Amino acid sequence: MALRFEHRDTEIDATIVDRVWRTRSDAEDTMTSAARTSHHLIISRTHGRLLAGLRGPETRATIAPVPPDTEFLGVRLALGTVLRPHPAASVVDGYAPFPVTDSGRIVIGGGDWEAPTYENVEHFVRRLQGAGLLVRQRLGDEEHVGGRPEAGPSARTRQRRYRAITGLSQTAVTQIDRANAAATMLRDGHDWPTVVGTLGYFDQAHLAHALRRYIGRTARELRAGDRAAMSFLYKTRPRPGS
Repeated sequence: MALRFEHRDTEIDATIVDRVWRTRSDAEDTMTSAARTSHHLIISRTHGRLLAGLRGPETRATIAPVPPDTEFLGVRLALGTVLRPHPAASVVDGYAPFPVTDSGRIVIGGGDWEAPTYENVEHFVRRLQGAGLLVRQRLGDEEHVGGRPEAGPSARTRQRRYRAITGLSQTAVTQIDRANAAATMLRDGHDWPTVVGTLGYFDQAHLAHALRRYIGRTARELRAGDRAAMSFLYKTRPRPGS
């Protein structure tokens, strides 16, 4: 089985939502879920049953089960976007399910919401924003007073704030994003010396270790177009950690 992901940009501010995607499984199987820095709102439908939840960042590649005959809809949130009922640290390497009412509405933050489709998911996101549940937290280093940048908090304080918002350290975000960028380049046909030189890995061994940990694939498998099922993970930012 090879899951085929359809994805698109969205009219919503890119600082809130990075991408909308969908896919469908035909048979029960497993897939490689690569490490990622973003949170995903995920809605699935199988045999008339609706499931919804928030999947947090993943700090390493894992093997995930794929149920049969299931449609998946995902909203990939931009780094720094927070769903207020669920602190980032509570869903790192985890999943927070949302209750679903008998009428098929999704319960988030004490309110119930109509389940979105791939075509109208922007309306769902905007309603969460309007209710103050989906918000963008500033990750920048500067504090602004009276419209002018002033001396900000200490580096340690900024690091704690960054982890509190994203659930990850800045170092982890950079490493995960860089591995995703490396996987993209290899799948696009670049050889490992080019990837090492472009992305700043020390050598082939350093790259190979990162791919095993974060992507769950070797450079050879990626360049050969390995067709085993993998999560949609590539091309989230112009460069690692940006």
